[in-house]
Amino acid sequence: MTKYHIKWRMNLSMIPEDPEKRAKLWLSMLEMIKSNLKSGNMIDWGEYCDLSGGYTLAEGTEADILGELMKWTPYVIFDVKPVLSVDQVIATINRAVAESKVR
Repeated sequence: MTKYHIKWRMNLSMIPEDPEKRAKLWLSMLEMIKSNLKSGNMIDWGEYCDLSGGYTLAEGTEADILGELMKWTPYVIFDVKPVLSVDQVIATINRAVAESKVR
């Protein structure tokens, strides 16, 4: 299963200016995050201490990830990258070296 590193940032144009409404929105989103972590939909989640955004680690297919991210629209903007484990990188390097010797 593919692992994804997802950088996120809040869409500030969608965040309420009223402090009480903003807190209610953020707390409801954090409850959704806790639920996703508990269910395994997310592997890890963190917010940068400067409030500029954060990251999520998740596993799944492209369709799985798209479905999860759609839940946060229009409040959050995402940058999603598939990532490889150290073992996958080593295997890829070894395969590339072996293929270069055949040529």
